[in-house]
Amino acid sequence: MDAKVMLVDDDEMIRESVEMFFQSVGVKILTASGCDECIDHLEEGFRGVILMDVMMPEVNGWDTIRKIVENDLYDGNIIVMLTALDAPDNKMDGIQEYVTDYLTKPFNPDELMEILQYYFSLLKVAYPDKTH
Repeated sequence: MDAKVMLVDDDEMIRESVEMFFQSVGVKILTASGCDECIDHLEEGFRGVILMDVMMPEVNGWDTIRKIVENDLYDGNIIVMLTALDAPDNKMDGIQEYVTDYLTKPFNPDELMEILQYYFSLLKVAYPDKTH
């Protein structure tokens, strides 16, 4: 698996528009509509930057991160919250060390790409033997 970005968001229009943007700039992206798909991608070997929505039905973004950590799937990934919420809420307590950044929607695609390039470089340094 050679995608560098995974978008976890329950909104199909957001997944499609972000996917189209990334494809237009040559960045491979996986999408997941929620926790189960995210975990599946991680179990299949995804390593890279995870853009995680907070407000999702069934399992929210915070609980998805908890499941990632509980299943020992965090290593080799950087998690960036991408959400409509202005600031993290108390549901982030206990997992803040696993969240690298917190970006609000709507976002500027060019700024997002700059941020992602920086995180890709961090992953390359931290995990040189993994595909990033």
